[in-house]
Amino acid sequence: MRKVIISLFSILLMLIFSAACSNEATPNDIDGGDSTDTIKPVELVIWHDKEEDVANVLQAELDKLKPEIVVLLERKHGLTEALKMVGNDPRNAPDFYFFAHDKIGVYAEMGILTPITEFVNIHDLDAFIPMTIEAATYKGEIYQLPIFFETLLFMYNRALMSDEQVPSTTEELYSFMQSGAGGRFAFVEQHSTAYYSAGWIHGFGGSIITQDGVPMLNTGETIAALDYRLKFVERMPGETEYATVNSLFREGRAASLIGGPWMVPTMRDNNIDLGLAPMPVIDETGLPLAPFSGVQGLHVLKVAANNTDKNLAIKEVLTLLLNIDIGVAMAEKSGCAPALTSAYDLDSVRNDEMVMMMRETAESAVPMPNIPEMDIMWNVVGNLLVDVNMRGRDVVDAVEEAQGRAEDLIRAMR
Repeated sequence: MRKVIISLFSILLMLIFSAACSNEATPNDIDGGDSTDTIKPVELVIWHDKEEDVANVLQAELDKLKPEIVVLLERKHGLTEALKMVGNDPRNAPDFYFFAHDKIGVYAEMGILTPITEFVNIHDLDAFIPMTIEAATYKGEIYQLPIFFETLLFMYNRALMSDEQVPSTTEELYSFMQSGAGGRFAFVEQHSTAYYSAGWIHGFGGSIITQDGVPMLNTGETIAALDYRLKFVERMPGETEYATVNSLFREGRAASLIGGPWMVPTMRDNNIDLGLAPMPVIDETGLPLAPFSGVQGLHVLKVAANNTDKNLAIKEVLTLLLNIDIGVAMAEKSGCAPALTSAYDLDSVRNDEMVMMMRETAESAVPMPNIPEMDIMWNVVGNLLVDVNMRGRDVVDAVEEAQGRAEDLIRAMR
């Protein structure tokens, strides 16, 4: 009996030892080896509305974060309204959106944005062109990581306006308009839209609205700007739509215009010998036309920032885009003007005439107001310009009426 017990005990010890050996980790298990268990990457979604070239450059840069972080770019139709609908919904909102800065105030007031300084050191933002950080700031908080910016440009067809004829002042421009330009329009722009008219108002030291939401349409500066500009408008076509202005210049029926960089590829495709020049200086004030600028960049949704599983990945995305590479790639591929100051030290950027002209214009350009009240001003100012430029209304009467209308609508909005 004693021998039987000893035999059974020996067998039991062998079974325990065998089980222990089978549970020991092998080198393959430690190193990952052939195991199918892998760490699942963090997925982040960015909504955007950009053209394919810009999106492809951005995606290529973000793909550097793979495999640990996978960033998906989704082109979203009606992006601004979609964010208003789902921006607070963790199931349907994106983690970021890539868009111009001018809706920051609306979304900040809705509570759907998180300041980017929660993820990047504020001192890192000193490397950016000051105008771009100004654009990204709302009520003291910075809500956008700027990537590139756009401004309007003075363009001319060298076949119709020689380099020597390019005006340095508005009175020189008017003299060229009086010359007749060989039966063509000497100069055209979308004269009765707020975006294009703002440069003239800023050139007189005025503004459309203050940063705290007070309309400035009935000031002496705005009145002087609209009154002065009338003589230029009288020598332009009555129709001011983008398609009309674009067609006139593209077809050689206008010698010069103020337009956006988005027009340049079409002009070059039509074999126009395109020239770019600084904005003319207004003789009466000594200030150049100072157009609005739009700053494009990345914004963080609060629902993503509140997700602790995504915090580190969000920081990695923003840190990556602090690098000079993305702005330079945008400039080389799409003619976008980088937001980082150091990009302009590189030959690949310095040799791009359009990018450098936007950089020069940025010194006087004014970021589009990012306050909610500006949504009202676009329409009010547009109607004011139609009244003055196309219907012949008295400037003073028209601005007083527009000022009252703007104040009423803003009061109702608040």
